Amino acid sequence: MAYKSDNSNPDSKKEFIFQNKNYTFMFIGLAFIVIGFILMSGGGSDDPNVFNPEIYSFRRIRLAPTLVLIGLGIEIYAILLNPHKKN
Repeated sequence: MAYKSDNSNPDSKKEFIFQNKNYTFMFIGLAFIVIGFILMSGGGSDDPNVFNPEIYSFRRIRLAPTLVLIGLGIEIYAILLNPHKKN
C-alpha cells in the first residue's frame, strides 16, 4: 500500500523542527558542557612516579562535572522545547 505524499500542494510550507529559541538553548548547553570539560582537564604529572594532589581539587571533582550535567539538562530542555506553543 503506497501513501500519497503531500508534495503536490503548492501551498504547503516546509518548516524546520527546531526554531531559533531551540538553537539558542542548544548553544548555551553546549557552552556549559565545553566549559565543564575544560575545567576538568589538566592536573596530571609529567613524572609517573610523582603524585599530584591537584587532581582531587574542588574544580575537577565537583564543579566541572556539575557544569557538564547542567549543560546536558539544558540540551534536553532545548530538544523538548516547543517554540510554537502559545503562552
